[in-house]
Amino acid sequence: MGEERFGEFVLVRRHGHVAELVLDRPKAMNAVSTEMARSLAGACAALAGDREARVVVLTSSHERAFCVGADLKERNSFTDADLVRQRPVARAAYTGVLELPMPTIAAVHGFALGGGFELALSCDLIVADPTAVVGLPEVSVGVIPGGGGTQLLPRRVGAARAAELIFSARRVEAAEAAGLGLVDQLVDEGRDREEALALGARIAGNSPVGLRAAKRALRLGHGLDLRAGLDVEDAAWRSVAFSGDRAEGVAAFNEKRKPQWPGE
Repeated sequence: MGEERFGEFVLVRRHGHVAELVLDRPKAMNAVSTEMARSLAGACAALAGDREARVVVLTSSHERAFCVGADLKERNSFTDADLVRQRPVARAAYTGVLELPMPTIAAVHGFALGGGFELALSCDLIVADPTAVVGLPEVSVGVIPGGGGTQLLPRRVGAARAAELIFSARRVEAAEAAGLGLVDQLVDEGRDREEALALGARIAGNSPVGLRAAKRALRLGHGLDLRAGLDVEDAAWRSVAFSGDRAEGVAAFNEKRKPQWPGE
């Protein structure tokens, strides 16, 4: 299992074809500072170009929190000009996770608030344990969710439910979060990381070419009318139909053996 550090606060661990992207600023409950945002964007850029990484699992090194959102202590010292300069850096961190080309899973325990919940929402799937508390409380401090929350939450739970959660700024505990679809899988306490990595390993057993194309079709087709969505799907199908992975997948099926994916 290899490790690579991006700055002081972000770590990538390798588990075969699963890359674990670790938020590692425990002294601040993983509050996203400018430096941490820059490191997260850098780690995502490296992972996006890594053909060995078939799945990314986003985890936290803090025992009681996934991520509490933007670093408001740092923000308190900002001038307006500082805030303007920081915005593209912060945005690059969230879009870095959102635009990873392979399937992504967030492993959430404890607080996942504001930008922390937006990082989880930027993933394809969210695994949480019973200690998880999620929410987008930005309007309670005079801003709005700015890491994708106003766009990602309604896509997950519908417009009215997203409006209620964002306008009320309320925190949602794990059981209710699972019921509302704010998280996808509720696991035993303390097991969110292990279960997310296990799910990642299962997904990573599939064709990397197929996984990336399926994610592309899911993302690009969302919100389109059916005809346009099916055209997106057709383009994604054509991108894999003549791939080495498809040839290997069909051969392995017929020979009743495990595929050895070429990944191209």
